[in-house]
Amino acid sequence: MATPTPLLPTDIEIATRAADHFTRIYYTTYDSDTRLLDLPQFYRPSSSLTWNGTPFQGAEGMRQLVEKMPTTKHEIHSFDCHPIPGTQPPSLLITVSGSVTHGRGPSGNPPTTPRGNIEGQPRVFAQTFMLVPDPAAPPTKPGEVAKYYVGADALRFVG
Repeated sequence: MATPTPLLPTDIEIATRAADHFTRIYYTTYDSDTRLLDLPQFYRPSSSLTWNGTPFQGAEGMRQLVEKMPTTKHEIHSFDCHPIPGTQPPSLLITVSGSVTHGRGPSGNPPTTPRGNIEGQPRVFAQTFMLVPDPAAPPTKPGEVAKYYVGADALRFVG
């Protein structure tokens, strides 16, 4: 059995920077007008997605999900990142919590919208990503953030 590659202090630093970078770019892309073209680029055909209990597969699955979704506005409350030993650079487990508003928000709903309707209301979510080093990306230099893709993605509304 092969000896696992131990995590180094630089792995933690690089993982934290990668998670910060990924989180900012991912949700900015998700909320953009070009999300239908840009968001699937974070995924590969082998990527698995579970959106509030519904499974999707790969970049095509992500595209199918967002093409039926109204516009979004995410507000990230916190995120955490854990490098997974065994690869160099390590895979990253990222957990994100925040709120998302679908549509134009409460003020964008017609006056006849029932008071308890969740459309346009902020919803609290938790999302977990497994980022995998991208073997197709050019090699990184020491101290540089590795290139990753989403290997697995699970989102759940919690409020």
